[in-house]
Amino acid sequence: MKYSRPVHLGIGAALVVLVGCSAAYLAAIAFGGHGGAPGAQLDVPVDQALIDRGAYVAILSDCAACHSAPGGQPFAGGLALVTPIGTVFATNITPDPATGIGDFSYGQFERAVRRGIAPGGQSLYPAMPYPSYARLSDTDTRALYAYFRYGVKAVAAPNKASEIPWPLSLRWPLTYWRWMFAPTVQPAPEPAHADPELARGAYLVQGPGHCGACHTPRGLAYEEEALTAKDGSTYLAGAVVGGVFASDLRGDASTGLGAWSEQQIVEFLESGHNANSAAFSSMSEVVRDSTQFMSVTDLRAIARYLKSLPPAAHEAAFAYDAVEANKLAALDVSTPGAIDYMNNCSACHRSSGKGYEQTFPSLAGNPVVEARNPVSVIDLILVGATRPATGTAPTDFTMPGFADRLTDREISNLATFVRSSWGNNAASVSAAEVAVVRRKIEAPGPALEAVNSQ
Repeated sequence: MKYSRPVHLGIGAALVVLVGCSAAYLAAIAFGGHGGAPGAQLDVPVDQALIDRGAYVAILSDCAACHSAPGGQPFAGGLALVTPIGTVFATNITPDPATGIGDFSYGQFERAVRRGIAPGGQSLYPAMPYPSYARLSDTDTRALYAYFRYGVKAVAAPNKASEIPWPLSLRWPLTYWRWMFAPTVQPAPEPAHADPELARGAYLVQGPGHCGACHTPRGLAYEEEALTAKDGSTYLAGAVVGGVFASDLRGDASTGLGAWSEQQIVEFLESGHNANSAAFSSMSEVVRDSTQFMSVTDLRAIARYLKSLPPAAHEAAFAYDAVEANKLAALDVSTPGAIDYMNNCSACHRSSGKGYEQTFPSLAGNPVVEARNPVSVIDLILVGATRPATGTAPTDFTMPGFADRLTDREISNLATFVRSSWGNNAASVSAAEVAVVRRKIEAPGPALEAVNSQ
């Protein structure tokens, strides 16, 4: 896997909190740890129905993606999470009493999941998306605890120490970050919508699904600029994370989901692709480990909620333009990048740019191609991608990378060509932009998020 799964603590956050004054520190100590009694015990009987519900909440929350390392035991941790300040490792959340959460009380579990507070009172790195999990209902949190305590096989796997240099490794500033940016847990939150399906969709997207952790831009302290749609139009408007651009999920006509139907959203989450696009990078893991196992009812609720979000920008709707397709069909490759497209891409994506619906995604009108930030297109050309194999689409088609075959200039021409052909109307790509992405791929690590523009 090229990139480790993205996390949410940026170097800006570390610098902001490390230079905080002593008054801020005292405020954090005074207020940051409030909420949730560490010694609280589970107040409902544990039966198979509760464990089964917890297993489903774990799917909704995509716990496996971070807490199960490739080749390792489920939920035994060990996955390296590369951040701008160093590397942290996902923890063992199996019920092993020595290395996992086997001796966690319900209160300790709840504080870690929803409040970002470890049993010893330290704040967790926001690699754990507790700002989103703060919205988990009491019922789902209880079920999740029951599942991880009684429904998961215990694995003795010691947790690995973080590889973050001092002073960025200091934990106390994270308490201030948490106090400032993590929402207050609401044990019985009021429905965001009167419509039950819309309310369910909002809950899944904002809470367990933690979609905003990747798809919402970050502020100066690397906090999510918006945690819900009520916080502003930047919510789910797309952001660079993990070296690629997590797509705009709002109703933007070209760069978002404005042209997608609810059924197409369901199809994408269920299979990893639809006629408009295909999952890649970390989204492939989300589909593989989480969304393909969600109920159709929940997928429809998610789709309906996403379609309820208005566009963040005023964009013209995509309209297919056959000019470039006709030129390619006539073997006219005079447009810069056309010859590179014909030699490397047209066999799968066709001279029309429409691809093959059940196999290779269309490039025409593809929101990934038209995204305001071209980093995903550059990344895909350089290293390729594999569409996740799912229950409804069991073949994992792979696009090869062309890093060794094409120069930075050729890739910039190719990226510009696909972003401006067949009716696409995205900005051109420079060779310098390609060079930046190539360097990050060749030397991954803390510098991976150095360019984190929207």
